[in-house]
Amino acid sequence: MAKFLVMPKLGLTMTEGNIANWRKAEGDSVAMGEIIFDVETDKITKEFESPGEGIIRKILVAEGAVEVLKPIAIIGKADEDISALLAEAEKAADSPAVPVEKPAAEPPKAEPGSPQPAVGGRVKASARTKKIAADLNIDISQVPGTGPQGAITEKDVTEFAEKAKTAQPKISPTAGVIAAGLGVDPSQIPKDGRIMKADVLAFKQNADFQKFADPQEFTKPMSAMRKIIASRMSASQETSATVNYNQRVDTTAMKLLREELKGTAKITYTDILVKILSRALVEFPLLNSSIVGSDIVTRNYVNIGVAVALPDGLIVPVVKFANKKDLGAISSEIKVLAEKARNNELETDEITGGTFTITNIGMFGMESFTPIINQPEVAILGINTIMDTPMVVAGQVVIKPMMNLSLTADHRVVDGSVAAQFVARLKELIEKPGLLLL
Repeated sequence: MAKFLVMPKLGLTMTEGNIANWRKAEGDSVAMGEIIFDVETDKITKEFESPGEGIIRKILVAEGAVEVLKPIAIIGKADEDISALLAEAEKAADSPAVPVEKPAAEPPKAEPGSPQPAVGGRVKASARTKKIAADLNIDISQVPGTGPQGAITEKDVTEFAEKAKTAQPKISPTAGVIAAGLGVDPSQIPKDGRIMKADVLAFKQNADFQKFADPQEFTKPMSAMRKIIASRMSASQETSATVNYNQRVDTTAMKLLREELKGTAKITYTDILVKILSRALVEFPLLNSSIVGSDIVTRNYVNIGVAVALPDGLIVPVVKFANKKDLGAISSEIKVLAEKARNNELETDEITGGTFTITNIGMFGMESFTPIINQPEVAILGINTIMDTPMVVAGQVVIKPMMNLSLTADHRVVDGSVAAQFVARLKELIEKPGLLLL
């Protein structure tokens, strides 16, 4: 029996989805579980699987935003009558707004000295005036009229012709010959004074080079993910009173810890830093808070978002209750979430509820940056590359693996002294990770 395919509701807060790409066309057969189209929400992109088998009889919405549970296609048998479903879909569709007819506005009265607007293809001018304009090879509709009600007079035409003559660029005889030989229009050469030979040659050279370079610009619409990123980043900058804090830390002990664990588990620097953050954020709850209206909401738990770069943007899966998990559990969960993010398999619950975000671009050699807060959180930590750096220790110059921490905090909640103490605590835990055992 034919039935509607409707826009799926992928989360409790989802109100509409955006059809990004139909994998099937009208007339195509589909099997149970086969991918029919891609749907984008304000958070993720998901593949829609067919709830049954049949043929795509009619696509009701080719692309664009659709409210959840609204019909978007009809699936059924090849010879099945779907007229009732089509009528139902048409009835459910929003009725187009009826345009309100407005009385026709009177044509504006021409001001003396302005070009005469053509009415029904006619220009206010006498036959003799039009003939003069034609003889002078002038478009009379471009001539400003000074006569009654903007009518164009013979004097208007002749004065316009004189101005056109004087507007022609002044050019030396030699430059004129060269321009003619090279096919250059002197009027296109941007020069106020007299055009000389060098001006013509330079213009020709630039024109030839531009033709050789073949400059082109390409435009493509933003994806739903990129639109959301753009909107949220702009809103974050407008909402938060951000202050940036940078601290250089010695990663010798952290690197040693990672090496010692190699035989047991594949632990990354991000894994270790998430564990360290989960400890520090419990000690500094203001960095783990958010603003709701005029209230500051603090928590006794830590949900850390770990930014994952995708080809079309950025997504932040969340490690829930990180403060209650050991390093091994955190590491395993981050790997699973990152893999699901790259395969577009994240569920809504896995990218919501974050209380603090960490973003690591150290693998790209970045030494410092200013990350943007992921609203409604009040802080974000940027991780940079580890660099061998000469340091003075006990009067001796030694090489240390140093890394910059880049914290952005919302000064509406987090004062500078609190942020500085938080960063100092992070530095202590990174340089002495054994403190996590206490």
